[in-house]
Amino acid sequence: MGQQQLLLIVLATIVIGIAIVLAIQLFRTNAIDSKRDILIEETTTLGLMALQYFKKPAEIGGGSQSFIGWTIPSQMTQTANGNFMTSTVAPDQVIITGTGTEIVTGNDLIEVQTTVTANDINSTIIN
Repeated sequence: MGQQQLLLIVLATIVIGIAIVLAIQLFRTNAIDSKRDILIEETTTLGLMALQYFKKPAEIGGGSQSFIGWTIPSQMTQTANGNFMTSTVAPDQVIITGTGTEIVTGNDLIEVQTTVTANDINSTIIN
């Protein structure tokens, strides 16, 4: 083989290596974004359940305009996508935290926080 052919083989190997590294990074970023979206969807679903409790009269098992007494159903505290807990339950709001199973950097997991009030459900990406 001539030197030009060897140079082309080395160059092609380097380009392919860079392409593989970029593809892996893009896949990982997409997986993290997808997990975040799923966590936001699940915490919003839990938020809607809390809002139902808030609006339901106490006589039929609700909170009568209060979130006090609402808890995450036991079958929804841990799913394939993450773990969910209430970090604050106050009369006028509840804060639901979802921690995913996907590691973002080092040992940091994906984390989403959803705040539910009488008129609003708002999600914030923590990590």
